Amino acid sequence: MRKKHYYIIWVVLVMILVGAAFGLYISHNLNNNIENEVAENKEENVNNEEKEVDTLEDIVLEEMSTMTLREKIGQMIMIAYRQADYNDELDNILKEVKPSGFVLFSENISTYDNTVKYIEKIRENENIPMFISIDQEGGRVQRIKGLQDANVLEIPDMLSLGNTQDDKLAYNVGSVLAKEIAAFGINMDFAPVLDVFSNEKNTVIGNRAFGTNADTVIKMALPFSNGMKDNGIIPVCKHFPGHGDTYADSHVELPIVYKTKDELYEQELLPFKAAVENGTQAIMVAHIALPEITGDNTPASLSKEVITEILRKEMEYDGLVITDAIEMKALADNYSIDQICDLAINAGVDIILMPEDPIELLNTIEKLVNDGKITEERIDESVSRILKVKHQNNLYEKKNLDKNNIGTQENIDIINSIYQ
Repeated sequence: MRKKHYYIIWVVLVMILVGAAFGLYISHNLNNNIENEVAENKEENVNNEEKEVDTLEDIVLEEMSTMTLREKIGQMIMIAYRQADYNDELDNILKEVKPSGFVLFSENISTYDNTVKYIEKIRENENIPMFISIDQEGGRVQRIKGLQDANVLEIPDMLSLGNTQDDKLAYNVGSVLAKEIAAFGINMDFAPVLDVFSNEKNTVIGNRAFGTNADTVIKMALPFSNGMKDNGIIPVCKHFPGHGDTYADSHVELPIVYKTKDELYEQELLPFKAAVENGTQAIMVAHIALPEITGDNTPASLSKEVITEILRKEMEYDGLVITDAIEMKALADNYSIDQICDLAINAGVDIILMPEDPIELLNTIEKLVNDGKITEERIDESVSRILKVKHQNNLYEKKNLDKNNIGTQENIDIINSIYQ
């Protein structure tokens, strides 16, 4: 009887040990399966992300493969036309040049409905969606404040906003500005100003800047830019590499900054470096000379040392580079159209802004390519960037416009809080 009792105990122990071993085996396999499944999911997610990137690349390459050289060059030109009415001259320019974008000025803005129709007419013949841009900074640079039939908000100057040191308010003001201009069908704004107002005799920048030091500009301009981006507007940070410590106005003459690169990195370049790290997609380059960097008075907008070496390579920026308007006298009084095109494009510029004669500019660039002074590969590099930004910002999708986004009480309260 006692032997039988021991036998039963022994059988039970064996069964417990076998059960435990089997449990460990099942648990181990289950964990391995889970780990393998997680790893496979991670790999699949990575592959999907790579496919999405490849898809954008493929879309852009396919789009470019159908474009003529002249159509590619057109994507590197942004035009303005300072007349209230859409007419045959403008229609001819748009059809001939097929520009990348159009810059709105106060002359183009009347009533809300007329302005929307003006923009729609501009876009009527486009093959590739256009950047519809504007200078709407706040303060003294507000193109739409003359609108006749809607209560467009008066945005205070950026120095007043900067003085609040409230980065959340900066984001909200950027959002307000973006909502109001997006209501017209605008998708790009030449703002924010990243210049540091470090020279009190500077009249061209002055209170357009967020502050008198780089820290304030970074603290306020970046959230302001994010507010714009989050509400459907592509911000264009300006004026690289910094226009804040100049006496001259590049609209009328060539400003010269006698600073070394190290000195610029102590202040002027810091906001732009921060903007690049923040993911900005577009930067405007100024017509200012930097002889301590370039060795001569070549404007930054035409300088390979400034655009390719500093902005592209040192700051690792691969977004759009846009010149300031080439009709400005800092360029127009010192360079021919051939020289501007040759130097700017070979320096790394993607978009040439506001030529006096867009068709002449198109023909000039085409001739420079045909003569071997600009390579088609260099053109393709810029066009690829331009198309990517247009896709990334959903310019290919039709957007519903809402006049009710203009002058809302919420927006009014946000603006009024600047003064509190």
